[in-house]
Amino acid sequence: MPNKHTTLWPILLCSFIYLLLSTFSAQANEQQIRYRLKWLFNTSVAGDIYADKAGYFAAQGLRVTVREGSPEKNALNELELGRAEFGVASADQVIRALDKGAHLVVLAQIFQINPMQWIYRADQPKIETLADLRGRRIGITLGGNDETIMRTLLTKAGIKKKEVKLSGVRFDFTPFFRRKVEIWPVYRNSQGVILQEKLAKEGEAVRFFNPAAFGVHFVANSVITSAEMIREQPEVVKKFLSALLQGWEAAMNPDNEDKVLAAVQEQDKGTKAMLMKKQLASTRELVLADAPKIGAIDLPAWQQTEAIMLEAGQIKQAVQVEKHLRVR
Repeated sequence: MPNKHTTLWPILLCSFIYLLLSTFSAQANEQQIRYRLKWLFNTSVAGDIYADKAGYFAAQGLRVTVREGSPEKNALNELELGRAEFGVASADQVIRALDKGAHLVVLAQIFQINPMQWIYRADQPKIETLADLRGRRIGITLGGNDETIMRTLLTKAGIKKKEVKLSGVRFDFTPFFRRKVEIWPVYRNSQGVILQEKLAKEGEAVRFFNPAAFGVHFVANSVITSAEMIREQPEVVKKFLSALLQGWEAAMNPDNEDKVLAAVQEQDKGTKAMLMKKQLASTRELVLADAPKIGAIDLPAWQQTEAIMLEAGQIKQAVQVEKHLRVR
């Protein structure tokens, strides 16, 4: 006579097989999506990470692979080569690509205030007007969008080349620490927080110079896709964007801070928890700002970015960027 264990075994085995097949079936029915970020995993992409971790993509029937970006693996190239369906790029990258004939659509603007700013010590003269840049030693990343922004600011102020010292900088902050360069370009919510913390330990306070405060709105990270994707899979685009913005909205809610930080820490193990918390707070300010809703596209800022690039000779002709923005 069979005992209760031999009787239960077939039932348990069938249940396990059914569960396994159900899981595989659900995964097979999910739309496979590849999403390429602009840079590495950190608090700057908290919403992207959280949209996946908290299940917002899955709730829309999407199985999204979120991948880090790099100069070699950027969203524009990935979209063009068919290696990604969605990505993140800054406005200058998008506008350059449009100038070269790319067919892109901007779905959302994540940062309402560009994180690219400049840090300087509080014991130095405060920058209250653009004229206060005259005679200063300012760091720029040669060929970077911060160089374009700074040269635009100097032109706007009527400051001639000989009236300011521009120094090419890299990731080595030594010239700033040694005061050889007074005003240093940083991403406000990442490097800016790190430098502020380091100098605070030395008893030094800092300030940040934000170009937007002086009328130069150069758009940063935005969500993009191809015109082909919009045309052929509009429902997938709608689902992806809805889930992504839900993720960002939840990630920027202070009530979810612990869960968001835990999700980011799984991807960014090199940043200390306390520092990451401050970076998230800074990111929150830049993403929310005064926007009516998360992901809102600032049309005038995009048009200004194009005008600045055209005047600087970075694009050959006007691309009419407004035609490529899905302003909601």
